[in-house]
Amino acid sequence: MNTTPDGPQDERPDTRPRREDFARPASLVRNQRERLAPSLRRTPPDAAKLARRRTLMRWAKWFLPAAALGLLATIAIWPEVDRLINANKTTLKELARVKIESGNLIGATYRGMDEHNRPFMITADSVHQVNDNRMDLIKPTADILSQGGSWLLVRSEKGVYMQHGQILDLTGEVTLYRDDGLMMHSPVADIDVRRGIIASDSWVHAEGPFGVLDARGFVLSQHDGIAQFRGPGRMLLNDDRHSEPTPSGKAS
Repeated sequence: MNTTPDGPQDERPDTRPRREDFARPASLVRNQRERLAPSLRRTPPDAAKLARRRTLMRWAKWFLPAAALGLLATIAIWPEVDRLINANKTTLKELARVKIESGNLIGATYRGMDEHNRPFMITADSVHQVNDNRMDLIKPTADILSQGGSWLLVRSEKGVYMQHGQILDLTGEVTLYRDDGLMMHSPVADIDVRRGIIASDSWVHAEGPFGVLDARGFVLSQHDGIAQFRGPGRMLLNDDRHSEPTPSGKAS
């Protein structure tokens, strides 16, 4: 019943809008709340769960400091690791240049020591392994270090290297260069890499600080510091522009 200042009035129907699809019985609401109540309540962990948690805490106390020390150690040694990585990359790049095509080794390098324990190196654009001793080379280059510390480089168009005897036979535009300024040209040359001796029975043209020399052959001993040329020959010294050709024989 509604009341007014003038007194009670007759009850009137409630005409407010309602959504019947939202209307739920009280019993349904109570059942839903009872089903949700267990999930809202948090049960305390049992003894097994507490034991697992204690174990995890003990492991964490040891693992986290160890991980921190490992991270600090990694930061400390990283420069050395980076250097090794770069060195490996350089090695891989050098190995990438070496290719095997049709039984030939492309971009080969052979290093060794002579009888005086001086290093030498032989490189070639292409190498064909004939047997366990002989290798045929295309555009070989030999780098030789003498006993006195001087450096010698010899290159040619073709060559044959005998590994057991360390003998290198060069043919085709043989060019010899020594770090004191000596340069020699000959069609052929034989190198005893073990003894550091270079010889040729063919003509040779030499230029250097001394002047110009032409001869019919030569023997050059790197370790003894001796150069012999076989005549007949012709030598023009830089301080004697009017020198006559040398007579037949040997010039040292």
